Amino acid sequence: MRSYPKNSPEAAGRILALVLMSDGHVCRSEIEVLERLGAHERLGLSPGAIPRLVQDLCEDLMSGLCATGSLIDGVDDGMLASFMGEVDDPALRARVLEMAEAITAADSHLADAELTVLAAARRHWLQPA
Repeated sequence: MRSYPKNSPEAAGRILALVLMSDGHVCRSEIEVLERLGAHERLGLSPGAIPRLVQDLCEDLMSGLCATGSLIDGVDDGMLASFMGEVDDPALRARVLEMAEAITAADSHLADAELTVLAAARRHWLQPA
C-alpha cells in the first residue's frame, strides 16, 4: 500500500477516492458533486487526479486482495486509521469531510461501506483531544 506525505493533496484525495469506490461503483452523480465543489482545486490536486487516485487505490487494494473478492473488504480499521492519520490539518480535515459527506449523498443511497469510511473519519478526526 502506498503512503503519502502528511496533509498532501494525495493523502486527502485518497480518502475521497475511498468514499467514491466504497459502495462498489463510482456514480456519475458523485463525480459531478466533486466537480461542483471544485474538489481538485480545494485540495491542490491537478485536474484528473481524483480518478487517478481511485485507480491507484484499487490497484493497491487488489495487490492485497483476499479470498473475499471484494476490494473494500480489504480495508480494515488499521488501514482506515493509517489513511486518516495522513491528514492531521484541521482545515484540510474539514474540507475532506465536507466533500466526503457530499459524495455519499450524491446518489441518494448511503451504503454500509460509505458509512464505515465516514465513521472512521469522524472517529479519528473529531474526537476530543
